[in-house]
Amino acid sequence: MSMLDLLSADGFTLTSLTAAVNKLPYKPAKISSMGLFEEQGVTTTSVEVEVQNNVLSLLPVEPRGASGFVNPRTKRQVHSFSIPHLPQRDTIMADVVQNIRAFGTEDQTQAVMDVVNQRMARMRAANEYTIESHRVAALQGQYYDAAGNVQSLFTTFGVTEKVISMGLATKTTEILKKCTAILDAVDEAMGGTPYDGVHVMCSPTFFDNLIVHPKVKELYLNSVSNATLRGENRTTFEFGGVTFERYRGTADVKIKDGEARAFPKGAPGLFITRFAPANYAETVNTIGLPMYAKMEAMEFNKGYTLEVQSNPLNLCTRPEALILLTA
Repeated sequence: MSMLDLLSADGFTLTSLTAAVNKLPYKPAKISSMGLFEEQGVTTTSVEVEVQNNVLSLLPVEPRGASGFVNPRTKRQVHSFSIPHLPQRDTIMADVVQNIRAFGTEDQTQAVMDVVNQRMARMRAANEYTIESHRVAALQGQYYDAAGNVQSLFTTFGVTEKVISMGLATKTTEILKKCTAILDAVDEAMGGTPYDGVHVMCSPTFFDNLIVHPKVKELYLNSVSNATLRGENRTTFEFGGVTFERYRGTADVKIKDGEARAFPKGAPGLFITRFAPANYAETVNTIGLPMYAKMEAMEFNKGYTLEVQSNPLNLCTRPEALILLTA
């Protein structure tokens, strides 16, 4: 079977490769594993968000050509976010698979598919890392635009960022009262919208200073002792109704040293991820998927060009609920 014949096989079509890349083993990073972000595909390459009383909400998605959403006559603003495009390419040369066959078989198609899956797995992991980085930014009231630039939701919507100084350098600071202030700030920002609790992602320096504070240390040591008996690694503990967790972020997007970010968990629509369709003729106006994969023959049939792409927008729809804590 020639390389060109392989490309026309069922397993190498856009539909099959896209299904394969989305079924590859997924190892969620920290923020992704928390289930904070509600994922959904959209049919467009941008998302419109309306603002009313400093609250962001997605506008309903309508088919192309449909009449627009009719706003009631209230003071609302509509902002459009272009969805970032994250493509990757790799080449699979003909001689890479020339003498390779699957173990126990001489099926050349399977041998090539094994190589393709290996490349797709590596490329998918890179896209997942990028999405995790974008989500770390979203927890801090930022987002990535279509050009890859970091933008501030606080600036975009004229929302004032709430900052609470925890006073960790002062031994007499009542940290319990500070936790109450955090809870009050989140309650005020949420305006009655239900949520499950308040979580704080702490930079390593912030977390280390918190757990040695005289008002916290004894409780933390007790929690460590109990966790050790259960065989757990204690990087998370609860104090004053707030859950604190040590998390530095990714290699590219970190929580600033000496700071932490408090946010509510379990609030519907607070954190969102929207996937746009790929920029292929076959996917125009279709509902976006988390990942796409496609192959095409190289010039003179010397091999394949493999592309894996994702088109994710990660946002916090109520940035005033992201409380900045300083040590």
